[in-house]
Amino acid sequence: MKKIMTVLLILIFTNFATAQMINNKKEMMMHQHQQGGMMGMGMNLDMMADNIGMCLENASKIGLSEEQKNKLVPIHREMLKKQARFKADLKIAEIDLMSIMEPKDFDLDKAILLTKKISELRTNHHIEMLKYIKEVRTILTEEQYKKIRAMMKSSHKKTTPVKEKK
Repeated sequence: MKKIMTVLLILIFTNFATAQMINNKKEMMMHQHQQGGMMGMGMNLDMMADNIGMCLENASKIGLSEEQKNKLVPIHREMLKKQARFKADLKIAEIDLMSIMEPKDFDLDKAILLTKKISELRTNHHIEMLKYIKEVRTILTEEQYKKIRAMMKSSHKKTTPVKEKK
């Protein structure tokens, strides 16, 4: 009976910790949205690869030359790969953290170390994305940048839920 209760308590705690992490992420994303996002356009850096994809899909609308497309495609692919690696590494680190925190008397030093690793993963990823964004913007003309920015704002408005008044 004690073993069953222990297992149940561990499962409940693990579910609570996972739900708390998800809730914290949702709150952070909502805060970014309310503040205009990292880019000042209501999006976060993780969405930038998707926006470059949109840029490539609408190349004729924004007036991209073949040379510009040939420069953007490898950047876009590299960003997608980096994003996939980041998500996998982050998920693994979060699972490891849950494992460390499973015992009632978990190792605080290990948990702190892993939490710092998670923060470092996020920071390094954002820095990489900023570098890609900078590179992409040097490829676009001012007019093309304005067109894609307007497209992203329009797309964002369509996907952002309207807040209900209470």
